[in-house]
This record gives sequence, structure tokens and C-alpha cells, in this order.
Amino acid sequence: MKVGIVSDTHLGRVAKLPKALTEGLAGVELILHLGDWVDLAVYDELSALAPVDGIAGNNDGSEIVRRFGERKILTLAGARIGMVHGHRPYTGKGTDSNALRAFAGESLDCILFGHSHQPLIRSENGVLLFNPGSPTDKRREKLYSFGLMNIEGGKIEARHIFYDSKG
Repeated sequence: MKVGIVSDTHLGRVAKLPKALTEGLAGVELILHLGDWVDLAVYDELSALAPVDGIAGNNDGSEIVRRFGERKILTLAGARIGMVHGHRPYTGKGTDSNALRAFAGESLDCILFGHSHQPLIRSENGVLLFNPGSPTDKRREKLYSFGLMNIEGGKIEARHIFYDSKG
């Protein structure tokens, strides 16, 4: 199963997703958004590419929170995947630590999170931690980014896709 991973789009109703993102997500079977959509127009744009699921972030309004919730566990192609934005529960040790705490006691293969706009991929105690960065708001990063995951038989391969223009 090929899955696109996106977070922190921070786009309003009139903004458009970058061409590098929409082209990079071509052919995925599912898109997961990790919060800070800001507007459901982002959902509409992504849904034109593939089915979309996600969670809400700290910049999302009540409509997005009601629709997606703030924490979720999915089983995809045999892998248990936790999704959280990453801003809470606050640990003072970074978004990856916040994401780990959000799923303390859960048996997961992967935790997906955003919030920091900083791409990250690492493993902790056999759990893959993956932050796709942001495709539209790179902040202190040199490049915009999103993620792609291939999941087969419970095994996950994840990678970042980087680009330099949000046009």
C-alpha cells in the first residue's frame, strides 16, 4: 500500500497546494494529513488525488477537530499506525517526545506526527517515528517536504520528498 503523508499545510480557502506535492502524491492509495489543515479546502484538494484521513492540529478550528479528532490509530496493510499532531501532551523535549507520550502503552509499528515543520525519521524501541515536515511552510528548513510510505505485510518503508518551490 502506497501512502502519502502530509502535515502543516496552513492554507486558507483560496490557497492551492504546491505542484510538487500534488504530482508527488500521484498514485498513492491513501493520504494522511497530520493536522494544521487550517481550512477544509485542503481536504477537498487532496481528495481529488486519493482518499484522505487525518487528525486535527493546534491551528485547526472546531469543524476540523469534530471531523477528524486529535489522535487516531489505523491499521494499514498489517501495520498499526498512530497519528497525532505533536503539540501535546507537552513534554518539553520536542515533538517526537510529545508524539511518543501521546501513545504511551500502545503497541504500534509507527507514529506519524507534525507540528514542528521539521522532517524527521527515526526508530525508537522498534517504533518508526515519522514527521513529514511541511509542503507549504518550511520555516527554518531549507526545503519544503512531505512523506511517502510503502506498507506491505506490516513492514513500513518511509521516505521524505523534498523540493524548493511551493509554486
